[in-house]
Amino acid sequence: MNAPRGILFDKDGTLVDFDHTWGPAAGAVMRRLAGADGQTLERLFDASHYVADERRFLQTSPLIAGSSRQYGPLWADILARAADADFYEQVDHLFCEEGSRYLTPIGRPAETLARLHAVGLPLGIATNDAEPNARLQADRLGLSPYLSAVYGHDSGYGSKPNPGMIDAFAALTGLPASAIALVGDTRHDLETARAAGAMAILVRCGPAPVDDFAHEADLVVDSVEELAALLLGAHAAGPAVA
Repeated sequence: MNAPRGILFDKDGTLVDFDHTWGPAAGAVMRRLAGADGQTLERLFDASHYVADERRFLQTSPLIAGSSRQYGPLWADILARAADADFYEQVDHLFCEEGSRYLTPIGRPAETLARLHAVGLPLGIATNDAEPNARLQADRLGLSPYLSAVYGHDSGYGSKPNPGMIDAFAALTGLPASAIALVGDTRHDLETARAAGAMAILVRCGPAPVDDFAHEADLVVDSVEELAALLLGAHAAGPAVA
């Protein structure tokens, strides 16, 4: 494939360690929502495919790739709450608090993004997390100086797998979508890239294997660090990436 001229990164499972961050954080959020109602808490765990004793999600969990707007109606029904903006806002706020408490990066993402930024590549984040939380985590991980944009499910461009975040980044950078790579760890990321006509790059460092759909991607790597090594080598040698 041709080397991308701009890169959007998924956040969780790509830059942020999903299991170590969102495993404990999600358990804490569900406990706060359920309060003293143990039966409701167990129903939240079951619906979320969450193994409470191990503080982790099963690979079938709707929370691995979905936004609060996507799994939220299920939670709202269990909690006998209206699935409305107020509920989603509360869920996002709780995840912001608990996610900050347990935030764990994959490798050294600030160093990696700094290297890519130094060669002039526009960089951004496209996540199904809420934008305020994504910005907070980017700040805490030292990523913000290297980012031209941070898009969340609430930024006005839709959630993945819709192509709106890539379209917005293309408009911002002036690049065609075909020159932009979306780097992520789920089928949602792959489908988002395909819907926008962008390059699809998968990383294997997320909570679920990508083997079943890896053949549909333009490139598969173990981590963002490995991707950077390939792209920086291609940048020095020419426009193509093997």
